Amino acid sequence: MKANTSEFALKVLDIVRNIKKGKIMTYKEVAAAVGSRQGARAVGTVMKSNYDASVSCHRVVRSDGKIGDYNRGGQEAKIKLLKSEGVNIINGRVVI
Repeated sequence: MKANTSEFALKVLDIVRNIKKGKIMTYKEVAAAVGSRQGARAVGTVMKSNYDASVSCHRVVRSDGKIGDYNRGGQEAKIKLLKSEGVNIINGRVVI
């Protein structure tokens, strides 16, 4: 972890690290969980720059069910990981 990582980013990483296998959260839900109701984009920025394998950022999706981007192989890799965990995805969207 970088020394200059913000408190917000550390909280986001902690929340996402604890999303259980087969479960998802939206960027908006993660932002709300860290006390920033308007911070969904900031959560996306944290996820985009995260390469810590202990943080399962593939489990964070958009509020509309779309997969969103994934910095470790793109959307196809994210979909493959989510499906392997039992998450139902149809036409590139998580079925919530």
